[in-house]
Formats: sequence, structure tokens, C-alpha cells
Amino acid sequence: MWLWIRRRFLTGFFVTVPLFITVAALAWIFTVVDGLTTPLYDQLLRRRIPGLGIVSTAVAIMLVGVVATNVFGRRLLARGEEILLHVPVFKTIYSPLKQLIAAFSPENDSGFKRVVLVERVPGVYSIGFLTKEFTVNRGKGPEEMLAVYVPTNNLYLGDVVVCERQRAVFPDVSVEEGIRIFLTGGVALPPSLRL
Repeated sequence: MWLWIRRRFLTGFFVTVPLFITVAALAWIFTVVDGLTTPLYDQLLRRRIPGLGIVSTAVAIMLVGVVATNVFGRRLLARGEEILLHVPVFKTIYSPLKQLIAAFSPENDSGFKRVVLVERVPGVYSIGFLTKEFTVNRGKGPEEMLAVYVPTNNLYLGDVVVCERQRAVFPDVSVEEGIRIFLTGGVALPPSLRL
């Protein structure tokens, strides 16, 4: 009986805690984003409308996207970014975050393209993300090579493994699933992979 109670409690705990943390994180983000514009809207409209900050943030992000997709807007944003990158603290935080986010963007040619299993030594594979395909000529003609980013700590730190194309295989795993595999320490790895 005690074993049954313990098992059910642990199962409930491991289902409830991630759910609770996710809901709490979303509520916190909602509160922060909504709170940024709430004082402005309170003065303009003379009443509080919950969620108006989220809507206006989404509209602002959409407008930045519209501006960033035309030639003049791109130049304007690039110039503004160039000015801000001269601020030491801003540069230290902004540059790595921008590169990390760009790596996951489907429209970015320099981002993570596919999940790769790289054979580092015979029979031992590392899972990583394909970042570049290129050729090397070592006197025997062009050889196909891959650059694979293998995270070692929460996706932010890792190794770049350069290997011959034939030492890598591409499992049927999306980049999003690959990220989940890393964030869970391999727990989210499917029970079987198709290559």
C-alpha cells in the first residue's frame, strides 16, 4: 500500500511541478510585459484594461518586423544597432543573445539546420546541430565536410566539431526536438530513431 501511495504521489509531483512552473513563468511574463505599458494606458484611457500591454507589445514587434524587412528600415536598424554596440555592457549582453536567437531562426542561413549524430570515435556518437556544409581540398580533390555544434551546457556553451560528411548521420529529429533533448539531458530522446 505504501509503495502504491508513494508511486502515485511521485507521478503526480512530476506532472504537476513542470505544469505549475510553466504557468507561473507565463503569468510572470504576462505581468512584466503588461506592466511596462499599463501606467501609460491608465493615464490615457483613465481605466485599466488587462492584456492591453501584451497586445501593444505584439503590435510593436510586428511593426519592427515590417520596418526590418524593407531596405530603408534595415539600414536604420543596422545603424542604431551599430551605435548601441559601442556601449560596453549592452554589447556584452546583446551580441551573444542575438547570435543565439538567430541560430534558431528558420529564415537564417547561418542558424541550426538539422540535428546530426557525429561519430567521434568508432561506435560513439555525439548529438549536435549542423551549422555549415563545406569542402576541403587536401590534394585529393574536394572532400565534403560538416561543422556541427555540440552543446555541452544548456545550449549556450559547446564544441564545434568539424568532420567528414560520411562520419555523420541525420536522424529524423527536428531542431526543436533536438533542443528539447539537450535541455532534458537526453530524457526527451525518442525510443527509436530513423536515419
